Amino acid sequence: MLDNLKSSLRAAIKKIVNSSGIDEELIKELSKDIQRSLLQSDVNVKMVFEITKNIENRSLNETPPPGLSRKDHIVKILYDELAKLLGNETEFHFQSGKVNKVLMLGIQGSGKTTVTSKLAKFLTKQGYRVAVIGADTFRPGALTQLKTMCEKSDVEVYGENGNENPSEIVKNGLKHFQKTNLDIILIDTAGRHKQEKDLLDEMKQINKTADPDLALLVIDGTIGQQCFTQAEAFHKTVPVGGIIITKLDSSAKGGGALAASAATGAQVMYIGTGERIDDLEVFSPTRFVGRLLGMGDIQAVLDLAKRLENEADDVRMKRISSGKMNMEDFYYQLEEVTKVGSFQGLLDT
Repeated sequence: MLDNLKSSLRAAIKKIVNSSGIDEELIKELSKDIQRSLLQSDVNVKMVFEITKNIENRSLNETPPPGLSRKDHIVKILYDELAKLLGNETEFHFQSGKVNKVLMLGIQGSGKTTVTSKLAKFLTKQGYRVAVIGADTFRPGALTQLKTMCEKSDVEVYGENGNENPSEIVKNGLKHFQKTNLDIILIDTAGRHKQEKDLLDEMKQINKTADPDLALLVIDGTIGQQCFTQAEAFHKTVPVGGIIITKLDSSAKGGGALAASAATGAQVMYIGTGERIDDLEVFSPTRFVGRLLGMGDIQAVLDLAKRLENEADDVRMKRISSGKMNMEDFYYQLEEVTKVGSFQGLLDT
């Protein structure tokens, strides 16, 4: 997955790890390497310069907590900033005690029907009772494909051959599953483009009929940073609650797709990593960055950094309370006081 980005980021990390010492020249070189890696993965130029500026500034100006080497601290900074680029670390939970309706959206060719069947299996394996409504009336064979793939997971699919009204199919499908004991109903819809007004209007009508708890937008990872405009256009029509990015295993632009999708504010919830029905996983920015950097134990570095920061604070407070503070402690106290604001402001409250 994203082999070029992986190898170039890891090469940049090696420069830091193998260096005899850290200086400004090396950090600027690291910054340029990261820029090159991200731009080659089709990450938006503005975002690239913003993240590398942050990495450079933090690497040059931040003091590592006592006990953490400067090299490890720079790796932590790189890890933090890359994870931030890819969105928030939040997990979506379906509501219990009700049927969660999930509307599947996407442009033509994004692999939406395939993803719908993959998601059905994924959720079934998690213990959810899942059914699917096939409301793609545009693409010939869509319903047959959906039924064939979902059959492998023992997931029932409702569809109506010959009915070209997707809203009606959704309405009938919801009625069909009304008396079944389900947790989630996935609703597969026809692919559409942001410039096809009629199809977007149709999507609005389907959304109104379905009244979904969640709308998931399926995006092809090979389109890179164009994901941003596509996601934004769909979001203006139907509130998109989450994004699934497909074909990350075969795209050099996957990094751009992830970053652009995260920039829309919608959560990247799942990623497709292959063609098999099991090749779908929950997206975690921190885990993803850890894999990119080839550092499975990166969390250990982060935990150590946090622990050392806390320990340093405890030691400092003991010195201050005992009256044995040094100049660094005095400077720390001054900084904390300035965060409070002016004394006049305190008196006015």
